[in-house]
Formats: sequence, structure tokens, C-alpha cells
Amino acid sequence: MATSYADPMLWGAIVVIGILTYLIRLSFIGLFGYLDDIPSALERPLRYVPAAVLAALVVPALVTLGDGGVAVDRLVGGALAVTVAWRTESVFATMAAGMGGLWIVRFLVLPAL
Repeated sequence: MATSYADPMLWGAIVVIGILTYLIRLSFIGLFGYLDDIPSALERPLRYVPAAVLAALVVPALVTLGDGGVAVDRLVGGALAVTVAWRTESVFATMAAGMGGLWIVRFLVLPAL
């Protein structure tokens, strides 16, 4: 599928966006490089960034509809993973339980229905 933009304009936009993304990331590295000690008021909220990013990546895949409606296999796998994460606090156990629950429902339970 072709765009209505000329090749130089399209590549120029890609290069400009890449440079801006690089500068945004570099600004944080430079900012924290000059600070000897990160203020506790800033450090406390930054602790939750990895969990928030992971949730933003995972939750849409769990709640979107499948081909025939609700994706039961993903909901069961996600609920099982959340439960195991809450009880064990083990990343490996969480991934194993979530994928195991997803595969069991997808390949054993749903075809039998």
C-alpha cells in the first residue's frame, strides 16, 4: 500500500521522530547523571513504573474480545497468574501458572465443549 507522501518526506519524518525519541531518553539519563542523590519524593513514584508499564502491556490482551466473544482462555490464564503472583511473589511461578492455565483451557477444555 503506497502513501501519498514522497519518499524523502517520509524518511525525514522517521529520522526526526527517531532523533526526538533519542533526545527524550537521553534527557533522563543526563538529568539523573548530574544528580548525586535522587530525591525521595521522586524515587518513591518511580518504583511503580515497571509494574505500571507491565500492566499497560498485559491488561489489554486479557480484556479484548476474541473471535466468538470473551476470550475465556486468556481470562483464566490471567486470573491464575495474578493469584500465583499474589501468593508466591515468584516471577517464574507466575509465568508458568499463567501459561499453563492458558494452554489447559485453550487446548483441553475449549475443544471438548
